[in-house]
Amino acid sequence: MGIELSYAVSKLQSLSTSDHASVVSMNLFVALLCACIVIGHLLEENRWVNESITALFIGVCTGIVILLVSGGKSSHLLVFSEDLFFIYLLPPIIFNAGFQVKKKRFFENFMTIILFGAVGTLISCGIISLGVIQIFKKMDIGSLDIGDYLAIGAIFAATDSVCTLQVLNQDETPLLYSLVFGEGVVNDATSVVLFNAIQSFDVTKIDPSIALHFTGNLLYLFATSTLLGAMTGLLSAYIIKKLYFGRHSTDREVALMMLMAYLSYMLAELFYLSGILTVFFCGIVMSHYTWHNVTEGSRVTTKHAFATLSFVAETFIFLYVGMDALDIEKWRFVSDSPGTSVAVSSILIVLIMVGRAAFVFPLSFLINLFKKNQSEKLSLRKQVVIWWAGLMRGAVSMALAYNQFTRLGHTQLRANAILITSTITVVLFSTVVFGLMTKPLIRFLARSKQTTSMVMSDPSTPKSVSVPLLGEGLDSELDIPRPGSIRALLATPTHTVHYYWRKFDNAFMRPVFGGRGFVPFVPGSPTERSFVQGEGE
Repeated sequence: MGIELSYAVSKLQSLSTSDHASVVSMNLFVALLCACIVIGHLLEENRWVNESITALFIGVCTGIVILLVSGGKSSHLLVFSEDLFFIYLLPPIIFNAGFQVKKKRFFENFMTIILFGAVGTLISCGIISLGVIQIFKKMDIGSLDIGDYLAIGAIFAATDSVCTLQVLNQDETPLLYSLVFGEGVVNDATSVVLFNAIQSFDVTKIDPSIALHFTGNLLYLFATSTLLGAMTGLLSAYIIKKLYFGRHSTDREVALMMLMAYLSYMLAELFYLSGILTVFFCGIVMSHYTWHNVTEGSRVTTKHAFATLSFVAETFIFLYVGMDALDIEKWRFVSDSPGTSVAVSSILIVLIMVGRAAFVFPLSFLINLFKKNQSEKLSLRKQVVIWWAGLMRGAVSMALAYNQFTRLGHTQLRANAILITSTITVVLFSTVVFGLMTKPLIRFLARSKQTTSMVMSDPSTPKSVSVPLLGEGLDSELDIPRPGSIRALLATPTHTVHYYWRKFDNAFMRPVFGGRGFVPFVPGSPTERSFVQGEGE
């Protein structure tokens, strides 16, 4: 009995020590998040540094301190978890992007976004996979099979839509923001689907039937994921419109919106669909219908709550990536041949640049052939910015690399360790270097465009230099004129679709699901007073 009691006490003490260590880790991590917010605010006006780079830098510095304190045993406070990233951190980021995106601009460029995001990702994945097969087999990095090489293509074809949010401004460059970010969301979804397909199919026996099955599966995932997100958003709009939660508590409205948004993502994961696409389109539908059905207080609350959750999740991801960059367990496998690790990282960066250029410029050329309006065509300046802004790699690449080359965040194989450390190096390099240069690049191209406009136009006309440089106009709710002929319909298909969608939306969708113009019934409000007066008359 005494032995059992002493064992139980020692067990409780070890658990208490473990819990205390977790509490200490979380305290430090929360303090670091606060530091990232404060330093990011102080550097707000800096034209070079963005908050992603700030969080990465703080993470690396923290990792160095932890390494020194722990005697070189560890560099991070938390163990990387794919579930933490895909289930808790990614959904609020993608949902807020859909919730805040300018819908008219996004859908006007929908076909371009799909081409870049889906077809472009496949091209990039193919080029990266072929490149690593040809080069890595000649290098001494360890044993890799064909599945690993194809997985590398999917991992490094995934762009970082989180960084895009911070280096491009939706109001200053609406067209570029819409294209690059929209492509990033579709790209992330395509990369994850590609990665899962590579893991599930027998890649040693590739034949036309498997390729056809894969293409059909990809189309099915895109269609069903989008439909699920839209249906969940419409359901939330209908429930809130019919039940008038604002009569009693605005908290219920806010809570229901948040939970329905998260439910859409989890339902997609439950049915093996693309949670990224589902929650993105759920955000778009909620911003179009549900948001207008809640009370004014709930509108302000939800807008800032979603933005805050997204911001904290983004900062958390980059802070952790910075600390994990110094993980001693992975680096000790490559310490005997650092040149190999540098070579692998350099090759991957070059392949990423080549793979992206291989679809951005050719697809832009094809898109311009079908654009009748000169202002809607993608100029060479815009193509360069689209190519450059999509070179950054981030948390999605990290999560997929950990999934392929580690077990529970740990690896014991040299080849796997080299690829993990190379992934970390590529993420750090692309985020810092490409991220640092994106804003100055846009400003340089904008300045060049301004100079050209001033020379070619009447200098007495101030509008020649006041037009948005790399994007034409902001999102608006102005009515699109009805096409007067078949020729006009074919010449402006996106405007035509938008015109008929607005008619359908106003006639059928908004009466059922609410939206712009719907005024929630709230006790004590002007709506209620007018309603009571009407009944009295």
